[in-house]
Amino acid sequence: MPATRLVDRGVIRVSGADARDFLQNIVTNEMDAVTPEHAGYGALLTPQGKIISDFLVVAVPEEERGGFLLDVPLLQVPDLMKRLKLYKLRAKVALDDLTEVATVVASSGGFSLPDDAGLIYADPRLPALGERAITDRSDVDTLVSAEPETYHARRIALGIPDGGRDFAYGDTFPHEALLDQLGGVSFKKGCYIGQEVVSRMQHRGTARTRIVPVVFTEGLVPEMGVEATAGSKMLGRIGSCAKGRGLAMLRLDRVADAMAAGERLEGGGVAFTLEKPDFIRFPFPGEPGFGAAA
Repeated sequence: MPATRLVDRGVIRVSGADARDFLQNIVTNEMDAVTPEHAGYGALLTPQGKIISDFLVVAVPEEERGGFLLDVPLLQVPDLMKRLKLYKLRAKVALDDLTEVATVVASSGGFSLPDDAGLIYADPRLPALGERAITDRSDVDTLVSAEPETYHARRIALGIPDGGRDFAYGDTFPHEALLDQLGGVSFKKGCYIGQEVVSRMQHRGTARTRIVPVVFTEGLVPEMGVEATAGSKMLGRIGSCAKGRGLAMLRLDRVADAMAAGERLEGGGVAFTLEKPDFIRFPFPGEPGFGAAA
């Protein structure tokens, strides 16, 4: 059961009598679905609908003090704490940055973690990602047997975006980062920050830019961040890559035009093709029904 310490993740605790309602009113996911048995995936957005931070939400059992732990990108912890405090107002909520004492561990092969790994939860984005755990920093060395690169290679192969690598915080809509495909957005809950923009994109089908998995046909991978092109036209950018695969933020309408014209898709000069994983429900270029709704 190889496990990886995700050194680029932090932990925030949200506790108090109003913790669930507080999060329900500001984050994209449905908090009623978050229980000790089922973690959630969501984000806090700007009023303009762009992602400040995405995170996994873990409900702590009442016998262990209750509340919620947010499994957060490390570099987003300060900004997320600042925003949460801004929205707290008079709510009976306590906010604590636990990053100095807690850390995140993930299965690097999609398997279960040992029972003593800490607060264990299945990754809610995709079952194939396996389990994660929030554990004490002092205990983590006994759990870790794989490097972070092993985890990220599996994540990339499964087609799961990672903020900071595959999309930029503060400049990306949830649809672009596939939150709508990975259970990170509820279209049935009441108001939350940025909801109007997200709902409009959903109902009008205006998400033309998406992160999609790609396969590099020559076996090589380009550097992260290079332009994706077809002929002289820019399609987007390449994100994280490993073992001949990668994730790319692409304008899919431009990809469709390039494919129809027989042009080669390239990232940093390396040819690639799109690969559609089972969890993606919108049509890819070349599939029936592809159009503005992509």
